[in-house]
Amino acid sequence: MSMSDPIADMLTRVRNALGRQHPVVSVPHSKVKQAIADVLKEEGYIEGYEVLPEKPHAVIRINLKYIGGRRDRQSVITDLQRVSRPGRRIYAAKDDIPWVLSGMGISILTTSKGVMTGQKARRLGVGGEVICKVW
Repeated sequence: MSMSDPIADMLTRVRNALGRQHPVVSVPHSKVKQAIADVLKEEGYIEGYEVLPEKPHAVIRINLKYIGGRRDRQSVITDLQRVSRPGRRIYAAKDDIPWVLSGMGISILTTSKGVMTGQKARRLGVGGEVICKVW
């Protein structure tokens, strides 16, 4: 069965794993998903990830990040929201890149210079497609 929006599937898998407080979540590998995981790691939303070359398809195993003790443990990621989707692409110019919770969260964009946060895109002076918002 083909999937119409694999990035939304990745975000949903992460959201569901956080809701059940799983330590890791596995998603099918693609270059864009790996770039999104890289941005999440750089910004401190996940502990890390690794690409496993499993057969027949490679898998990205994402190590989720939590704070607090065992009983009052909370995830670092409060929510993930898909912005641009296959049926409606959302593009933002360098001056129109959205702020997430007045700077408390991040927006992830795919630009001509790669996948990056909205803040980095503003600094480089490039716009692009707004993939998702994370806070």
